[in-house]
Amino acid sequence: MIITISRQFAAGGSEVAKRVAEALDWTLVDNQVVDEVARRAGLPREEVAEREERAPSFIERLTRALAISAPEFVNPESALSNLTEEQVVPITEKVVAEAAARGNCILVGRAAPAVLGLRNDTLHVKVVAPIGDRVKRAMERLGLEAKEGERRVLEADANRGRYHRQYYHRDWNDAVNYDLVVNTGRLGIEGAVGVILEAVRRR
Repeated sequence: MIITISRQFAAGGSEVAKRVAEALDWTLVDNQVVDEVARRAGLPREEVAEREERAPSFIERLTRALAISAPEFVNPESALSNLTEEQVVPITEKVVAEAAARGNCILVGRAAPAVLGLRNDTLHVKVVAPIGDRVKRAMERLGLEAKEGERRVLEADANRGRYHRQYYHRDWNDAVNYDLVVNTGRLGIEGAVGVILEAVRRR
């Protein structure tokens, strides 16, 4: 079985995914793939960890990194010139599919609900929270002032929505695309984890 975790920025989705993976003793696939690519390419890990995975400028650097670590996926000549987000989409899809093929894993982000939409052995979860809670978490985590924290939250969400709309013709905000939507503002992290674990047991 596969659990995909989509999350609004700073809603606590990565923490929820981590705790669910620990409770089930399943593999967590969050930033490990990107971090490994960054390591092989000599990119600073902290830069990878702090950047939105779908920010176009980061996508360009990621493709350059993949040209080094996985040259079979990227044309070496194009990887050194004008790189596009479109070149990274099939690579990301392959990474997601390979992770899912191993089974019993939690996949965070990477448009996994869209990529794995036809599989029957999946539980697609969206983690949300009120904007005020998310801005506060972003401020604490990134050391931002309130205005900048709100800008980062809204910008990240808009970018994730664009990515799903542009490449998968899906509305990232539509609850119909998920089996379960959990609100950490209402349930807390532990409450959200509990709801997801109960859904897994029922499957």
